[in-house]
Amino acid sequence: MNGNPVILIDDDSDLLKATRQTLELAGFAVSAFASASEALAGLEASFAGVVVSDIRMPEMDGLQLFDRVVDLDPDIPVILVTGHGDIAMAVKAIKDGAYDFITKPFAADRLAQSVWRAAEKRRLVMENRALREAVEQAQEG
Repeated sequence: MNGNPVILIDDDSDLLKATRQTLELAGFAVSAFASASEALAGLEASFAGVVVSDIRMPEMDGLQLFDRVVDLDPDIPVILVTGHGDIAMAVKAIKDGAYDFITKPFAADRLAQSVWRAAEKRRLVMENRALREAVEQAQEG
């Protein structure tokens, strides 16, 4: 599948499977993980996609994961999903730069639309970086 890459993290295996299927049907290339640390192990600043993470997970929660992603590259869009969301948590996450905050249960198209918008934003960021790099190299040469 040649879709935009998505890293999906949820410790609930049934939800992980269902959400992965939803996103794959929407055309995304999904890498699914049961823990934040597993997902972070392969994540690099050059990642050209979107991160979708549950918030409440053992060991490292979605907010801690979000902080780690921001440290890696603040332009990687992170969509946080929770069944236990409260307004204060959502507002803080958005103020801190999360791309979106979605409460469970959510409609499949709600998540897919958010991921599409985030993927487009990431594509533009990566394109902009590549163009800037090309200009810098042309000026040096």
